[in-house]
Formats: sequence, structure tokens, C-alpha cells
Amino acid sequence: MSKVSMFIFMSMLLFACSCVRHSEMQTEGAEFLQGVWVQDSIPHQSEMMDYTLHTLKFVCDSVYTTMSVRAKTQRISDSCYQNGEWTEYARGVYVIRGDSLIGEGIYTKANGKYKTSGCYRTGTYLPRYRVAYHSKDSLVLESRYDQRPLVLRKTQSISCIPKRRWED
Repeated sequence: MSKVSMFIFMSMLLFACSCVRHSEMQTEGAEFLQGVWVQDSIPHQSEMMDYTLHTLKFVCDSVYTTMSVRAKTQRISDSCYQNGEWTEYARGVYVIRGDSLIGEGIYTKANGKYKTSGCYRTGTYLPRYRVAYHSKDSLVLESRYDQRPLVLRKTQSISCIPKRRWED
């Protein structure tokens, strides 16, 4: 086999091995995360110009995120500003690697459908956290992008029963 043929063969082999089909079925995910987790407040939030409170719902290996945004200064159009209070949504899948929670997903409309345009964030949702602490009813996540940790309390437990993705 010539060097060119070998190169083409190896390139095709590498390409074929790198394509991974994401399963339509959920996997079990991390048992300690299963449920609904709410961030009630952020220290000194009344003094902040803007902040976001998170609600995270973990179902098997899927995560559904609701972000309640509060902004005292208007940096977006009038029709989107909503008197400085609005809600954003995202959904995705996650894995736990060591002490890291790594997610990959999309921003959605309130109904969970893909959001292609409109107010606020669209496109890819890529949460990255370090799991700083977890117990039965408490979870602290340190964001890779924000200095403020998410201090969450569990409001509902969920048992993982894997099914087709995004069925609710």
C-alpha cells in the first residue's frame, strides 16, 4: 500500500471512529442529582445590578434549566426587557467526570422546543460546574464561568426511569 493510500485509509478510519451517534435513550445519570434543585437567593443580590437564580431538574442523564433573570439596568430592547425580570430556559444532557458536571444542550422556549431567535439567549447551552458539595438535600455548584456559586436545595426527588430523550 502506498503512503498516500495508507494516509487516506487512516484518515477514513479516524473519521469513522470519531463519529458517535448520541443515543435517543437516556442513561441513568448521577443518582445524587436526580430531582429538582432550586437556588433561592444569592448573597447581596439586592445590591447587584443583575443576577440570575437557577432551577435545575435532573432526570436520568438529562438536565432542564430555568433561569430567572433580574436586571436593574436595561441593556436589551424594550420589548425584551420586561421591567427587568424575565425567564430563560435550556435543556441538555450531562455527565459527571470526577468532581465536574459537564453539560451540553440548547436554549429553548418555555415549552422545551428549540429556540432559534427572539429575546435573550439562543443556541448552544454549555454548563460547566465543579460539584463543590452535595448531600441528600443540598448541592453547591461552582461555575466555570461565574465567581458566584450556585447554592441549591432539593425540592423534589425524581427516580430515573430511562426513556426516549425529551419525552415529558
